[in-house]
Amino acid sequence: MEKSKVYFCKEITPEAIVKMYEVLGISLPGKVAVKLHSGEKGNQNYLRPEFVKPIIEKVNGTVVECNTAYEGARNTTEKHEELMKEHGWSKYFDVDIMDAEGDDLELDIPEGKVIKKNYVGKNMKKYDSMLVLSHFKGHPMGGYGGAIKQLSIGCGSSAGKAWIHTAGKTLDQYKLWDNVAKQDKFLEAMADSAKSVVEFFKGNIAYINVMCNMSVDCDCCSVAEDPCMKDIGILASLDPIAIDQACIDLVYNSKDPGRDHFVERVERQNGVHTIEAAAELGYGRREYELINVD
Repeated sequence: MEKSKVYFCKEITPEAIVKMYEVLGISLPGKVAVKLHSGEKGNQNYLRPEFVKPIIEKVNGTVVECNTAYEGARNTTEKHEELMKEHGWSKYFDVDIMDAEGDDLELDIPEGKVIKKNYVGKNMKKYDSMLVLSHFKGHPMGGYGGAIKQLSIGCGSSAGKAWIHTAGKTLDQYKLWDNVAKQDKFLEAMADSAKSVVEFFKGNIAYINVMCNMSVDCDCCSVAEDPCMKDIGILASLDPIAIDQACIDLVYNSKDPGRDHFVERVERQNGVHTIEAAAELGYGRREYELINVD
């Protein structure tokens, strides 16, 4: 079986992100959604709008997000839009909170291991292609956050996030914490939901993971640990599974003093199981060729 191509460069600059997109040889068509993490209020580690401005301008993209299913500065459209202004996203870009109002877009997942439907922001229908621009880091629940998490939890509406976290028990965000799924079921539900978004865009999707500011905590944490590892680089691929696997491998193979702390977080939450489950669903593969880009 042919390995997926994952491109890697050590340089972490706005210009390098553009270069990594260009080496993919894809031109995202039509109206482009740029899925990224806007950063919870108080978080210090998220990618700043100035840093990603050149790549968003390159693809003429719209920054897209969805509301959260937990208390904070992003769980209502009004608060989320205010934070988008506060963090500078609205200053530079068109911003779309995809589940702002109205019914969600329901995507079928007939092959899903845990969930057979996914609920995403209805405005996803407005876009012809997507750039998934992920800040690779740890995560309190998922173990790590990368491309697959952006496709799943990231694109899920507030109700859809509750659906994934509870492995299909409830769409009610206020009942989420009473119905949280067993860990592996949650991870498999993430893999299921990500598949539906990949299929929605029918190949018109590209992935960039930036391995910097690598805390064990996600950008969704208002109080996050400071980064525990030195920056590693930027990866790009057309395969969401391969790019996440490559990032995990770079962490595991690192000699950085903070490597063990990061790995402990991944393993505590069995984070690699998301990649395993996604690979079984067949929308990418774990086997990859890492291609260095100067």
